[in-house]
Amino acid sequence: MNSQKRIPLLIDFDGVLKIGNEPAEFLAEFLAYIQKKNIPSFILSNSTLRTGKDITEFLKRKGFNCDIPALTTIDASYFFLKNNFKTAAVFCDPSVKSVFDEFITDDFPEAVLVGDLGNQWTYETLNQIFRLVHSGSKLIAMQMNKYWNPDGKEICLDAGAFISAIEYAAGIKAALIGKPSPIYFKTAIQQLGLPENTDFLMLGDDPETDIIAAQQCGGKGILIYSGKTKYPFESRTIKPDFEVMNLKETTLLLDKILS
Repeated sequence: MNSQKRIPLLIDFDGVLKIGNEPAEFLAEFLAYIQKKNIPSFILSNSTLRTGKDITEFLKRKGFNCDIPALTTIDASYFFLKNNFKTAAVFCDPSVKSVFDEFITDDFPEAVLVGDLGNQWTYETLNQIFRLVHSGSKLIAMQMNKYWNPDGKEICLDAGAFISAIEYAAGIKAALIGKPSPIYFKTAIQQLGLPENTDFLMLGDDPETDIIAAQQCGGKGILIYSGKTKYPFESRTIKPDFEVMNLKETTLLLDKILS
């Protein structure tokens, strides 16, 4: 990667900027550094329960005047449908389903978009999705996370487990929108007004969906130990380009990389 000062920075939200339901330590200093250095940045989240607007509003409620744009799998899925399909059946949380109102139809949809349904996953819901895909609708997954940890609850299956069942039954592969899909990273880069093949840095707490996924798209990954991955991270197959403990160390690292 070259040493240009304006290398774009993609930033994971949960586990990096937000820990639990609170802002991460050193967040104010980190955001101030990005603004001072005028680093092209984009906040990314694999959440299927909120939009990018929800993320920026969260930061403002917590007292952070953040003008960094944010993208979730909801937003990226909307862009993907807009560019490729006219109609779709949508299975996601009711709080965000209205984002896709212009596409929704019950009559022979071109695509079936699937996000997280939480406790609404049922055998009948799986059959509904399977029948549409079996009839020829394109299966689109907002994300394929295996599991997640809801606040205050035990570990739970995420959408990826259910979508995998549909893929197996229908003998197809879903088009993946969220991380680790290249579609997601390229969408963020393009939204910054840059060519999709631009070199970039990815700051995240997930070795698979953040680090190796970014590397496979031509970027470099900064693994941060403030979220789901605990220090030391040991893997024979995944090698982060950089490792940091928190956002303060991230700022120091960026200063070296971008100088």
